[in-house]
Amino acid sequence: MNNIKVFNIIKVIPIILIGILCSCENDINEVNALSLKEKKPIKSGKNVELIYSEKATIKIKVTAPLLEEFEGEQNYSEMSKGIAVNFYDSLQKVTTTLTANYAINKVSENIMEAKNDVVVINEKGDKLNTEHLIWQQDSSKIYTHEFVKITTKDEIIMGDGLESNENFTKYKILKVKGTIQLKDEE
Repeated sequence: MNNIKVFNIIKVIPIILIGILCSCENDINEVNALSLKEKKPIKSGKNVELIYSEKATIKIKVTAPLLEEFEGEQNYSEMSKGIAVNFYDSLQKVTTTLTANYAINKVSENIMEAKNDVVVINEKGDKLNTEHLIWQQDSSKIYTHEFVKITTKDEIIMGDGLESNENFTKYKILKVKGTIQLKDEE
């Protein structure tokens, strides 16, 4: 009896597959339109270094192994192989660093998004780990709604969401999930 059921199922599967394959139809114009929508960069560069300055004083230095610029309804630059950002004080000392495995700079919105293993370290040594961080360049603020972990010399704080200044010296975790006190060994 089981052999008959298996035999019937084996006979039905090819009929179903043929029905599915025959019912699929693609308009050639739609296929061509989709392939034309694939974005190609208008500019690209390897080992790029961008410097943002104010009154001849370096404020921010961005380095990326690959930077591609795209044009369209919204212009943007993509750093698909990672990014490193240094923030400088008025004495040209690095105060904060940001690294990520991917970043996109949305030029028209003045927003940069860093994704995948984002790490921010401020001048005190406080370290932020998250998977997604948004930097609003106009207001000099960074934020996320994702999980965050902040490691200081005294504690590890975990939570969901963060708001901070771009130097990561004044920050607030939106939903604290837990705190671990670190004990110094003496």
